[in-house]
Formats: sequence, structure tokens, C-alpha cells
Amino acid sequence: MVTRRQFGTASLAVGAPAFLHGCTPQTAVVPYEDAVRELWRHGAVDRGDAVAVQRELVRYATLAPSSHNTQCWKFGIEPRAITILPDLSRRCPAVDPDDHHLFVSLGCAAENLIQAARALGYAALTRPDEAHGALRIELEPAAAQASPLFQAIPQRQSTRAEYDGRPLSSEDLRALERAAAGDGVQLLLLTGRPALERTLEYVVQGNSAQMRDPAFVDELKAWIRFSASDAVRRGDGLYAASSGNPSVPAWLGRVMFGAFFTEKGENDKYARHVRSSAGIAVFVGPGDDQAGWVAVGRAFERFALQATALGVRTAHLNQPVEVASLRPSFAGFLGMAGRRPDLVLRFGRGPTLPPSLRRPLHAVLA
Repeated sequence: MVTRRQFGTASLAVGAPAFLHGCTPQTAVVPYEDAVRELWRHGAVDRGDAVAVQRELVRYATLAPSSHNTQCWKFGIEPRAITILPDLSRRCPAVDPDDHHLFVSLGCAAENLIQAARALGYAALTRPDEAHGALRIELEPAAAQASPLFQAIPQRQSTRAEYDGRPLSSEDLRALERAAAGDGVQLLLLTGRPALERTLEYVVQGNSAQMRDPAFVDELKAWIRFSASDAVRRGDGLYAASSGNPSVPAWLGRVMFGAFFTEKGENDKYARHVRSSAGIAVFVGPGDDQAGWVAVGRAFERFALQATALGVRTAHLNQPVEVASLRPSFAGFLGMAGRRPDLVLRFGRGPTLPPSLRRPLHAVLA
């Protein structure tokens, strides 16, 4: 996600899936497992069919993360270019009032598209369209080159689970730094336990502030897909099982949400997550504007894809940068006084979880 908040704890409804499966209304939806296989894959496409290639590039772009998995993008296809535009109807004003995460998400989608373009035989030249908050990607034929980052696209996920606590090698850390480099984005890697504990303090402060904000809680709840059928039908949002929680009927999830999504439960969960991680990465962009946020999204996506290629998982801890009153203090702790830290995420080796889903191409084409 760019913000992929887990809700509740695994005790949300122990035993509920088996007991309540028959209570879920039967709808004509593709089984979740089939939807995952169709979506999270490398595709075969006739490179002589320019339209088919461009649609495939858009499909790869949609596999990028986005805040609450809102998929806040539209794609315009032209003969030799693809434009990525913000879809402001899918904003998250409570958690992202200035659309920071929205434009970071556009950068993530752009990076996926660029990596896929190289693999399918196109050089990509990006041109910002600041008047419309868009990014135009011009495509020119070139030698095909499928990088490890491209190969990792269908395996990348935001893994909101405990990791194994083992440190990464210096070689792996350098590979992550190299992947994120470019466009003026600065990456800070925190691996010492004192730094992780200090960051955790900011995460807990931010989480507590958000949990006490009814608008934030309502917005998050609206994007949760409690059941597999609801996740498939909607094709967006935060599927419960992707956070390690049981899949339950939507009506039950909504009823039980308030009982199990608590400030203490979330803070305890984040403590376990941070303490089981190999480290924390903080991204700081070249400027506090849309272009800078897009650059951060591209750098983060390269980092996440490189991590995936190394068998390393990632997940966001963005509370210190989402709560505006915390940002200056957090920046000072990082030695970045006067600048805006853009993204915070943890990384380490851990399990895979059920992937999130995406909307069909026709829903994202302008």
C-alpha cells in the first residue's frame, strides 16, 4: 500500500470463516484464487500489436501499490504514449488531505509501467504534465530488456505480518540503496535497534492520534473488504486476509470492527512488527510538491521490487508522516529538519500473505 493499514487482530473472529461461510450471500463472482492467478502473473502478448502491448503495460502499472489500495489512477492510451492521471474520485481526504499519497501512488504505477516497457521492447521517456497533475510516458521501440525488477512485479506485496527478525547483509542493503537512487530522492536506512525503537515511538504516537480521529477510522473502514467475494466484486480496498485476518461476511466485519480495532491492539501489533523487522527505510523527496511526490513513488517502487527480488518483504509505517503535527519532530530525529519525510516502511524476511486485487482495465482507462 501506499498506506496499507492492517485492521484489528487475528482474533477478530476465530472460527468464524467456517461457521459463517454459509451465511454469505452467493453472488456470481470469480473465486478469489482464480482472480489472483489471473491478475498476479507475467503475461504473453504479441509485440507486433501496439494496442495489446500498451494495454499490457497498463495492467502491469495497476499492480503497483496505492493508499488503501484505492487505485487512484486513470490511464490514457495514445499511439506512442501512455498518460497516467490522478483519479480524484478515489481520494482519501482523512489520511491524505493534500493528496501526497495519491501522487506517490502515481509514481509507483509509473515505475511499474517503465520497467514493463523495457521488458516488452520500449524505451520510456517521462514528461510531467503539471497543469493536469499527470505524467506522460512516451514510448519508443528499443531492445527488450527484462530486469530483475520487472520480473518481481507479480510477486511484490505489502506484507503486513511479523518478519523473522534477522538482519540483512551489507550486500542486500547496498542493492536496496542502488535501486532507490535517482531523481533527487534521499533514502535513509535505519537498522540499529535504538533507531528502530525511536521510530516505533513516532509510529505509536501517530497511530494513537489517527485512532482517536473518527474521520480516519470511518475512511479506513470504508476501504476494508471483509470477505473474499466482496474483495473480488469490488477489486479494490484492503482485503482482510491480506492483513492476516480471517475472511468474514461483510456485515459481520462491519459489526465487529469497532470491538477489535482498538488503539492498544494496533499499537501492540506495530511494536511486534517493528521489533521483528530487519530495518526501517525512510524516503525524503527532492521537493514538497507533486513532482517530488511522484519521484518518491518511483524510488519506493524500485526499492520494493528490488526487495522482492531478494526475498525481502516490505510494509508501510506511515503514521509519523501522515500526522502533520508529528512530521517536524520526526524530521528532526532523522537529521532532516525543515524537510518533509515522505514515506516510512519496514523491511525483512517473512511470510507471504494473500494478495490484494485490482479493478479491470476498462475501469482505469480514461
